[in-house]
Amino acid sequence: MPSRAHVEERTFAILRWVVIAFLAVITIVPFYYMLLLSVKPIDQLIVDPSKLWVSLSDITLDTYRQVLKPTSAGGQGFLRMLGNSAVVALVTIALTLLVSVPGAYAVARLKFFGHRQISALFLAVYLFPATLLAVPLFVIFAKIGLQGSLVGLAVVYIAQTVPVSIYMLKNYFVTIPYSIEEAAALDGCGRLRTLRSVVLPLAAPSLMATGLYVFMIAWNEFLFALLFLAANPDKWTVSLGLQQLAGGIETPKTVLMAGSVVLTVPVVILFYAAERLLTEGLTSGADKS
Repeated sequence: MPSRAHVEERTFAILRWVVIAFLAVITIVPFYYMLLLSVKPIDQLIVDPSKLWVSLSDITLDTYRQVLKPTSAGGQGFLRMLGNSAVVALVTIALTLLVSVPGAYAVARLKFFGHRQISALFLAVYLFPATLLAVPLFVIFAKIGLQGSLVGLAVVYIAQTVPVSIYMLKNYFVTIPYSIEEAAALDGCGRLRTLRSVVLPLAAPSLMATGLYVFMIAWNEFLFALLFLAANPDKWTVSLGLQQLAGGIETPKTVLMAGSVVLTVPVVILFYAAERLLTEGLTSGADKS
């Protein structure tokens, strides 16, 4: 008769694969159906919308051409919007990390009044609804002439990303052995040089995870993009373009799905490219005697 430990081990092994299969299905199937609709001829979609495959001879890329083609040529102009979104996302990442890295390091290493409670304050700020910030920020940026600016929109995004970014980085910085920084100090490194040359290379996985988090917000955000860029279609981000497609009565659903794929694929590629840094523990074995 098998022991209880053996039964539990077999049960959890089976349940693990059941959970993995379930998560894979609910993640992959919607994306597959979206991709399928984006390459499916509109006449076939109308005849049989529930069909889960399409023959190779019937696959069409006209929907992607229509989505990416400039509006002046009768398209949706998503190629320009992708460029605008990339500019906003990259500037947001740079500004957020520029502010968050020294802030998180100060919270993790420096002793000051309330340093234990400040992390909770950062999260409390993050919990405020974005709509509370929308009107004041719009008024301020309109007065200083940054309304309708991609860089101005990126500056607005850091109000959302900095608090939780500091919290994420701080939780990683405290795991880095302090003895490494002490050794750097004995070699003559100051605090800033230690941060730049010692701490940041070790914190590469956390920086990558934080950067991806910021990228996701800047790439997909809609409310502030609508508020700041609605009057200037040339500066629209891809989220605004997708909303325009979703609200268009005459827009075929195949074109809408192609736009959704265009919005999603860069994020998937970025996560795949950064997988190694996200899963690798660079600090393992760093504090050896």
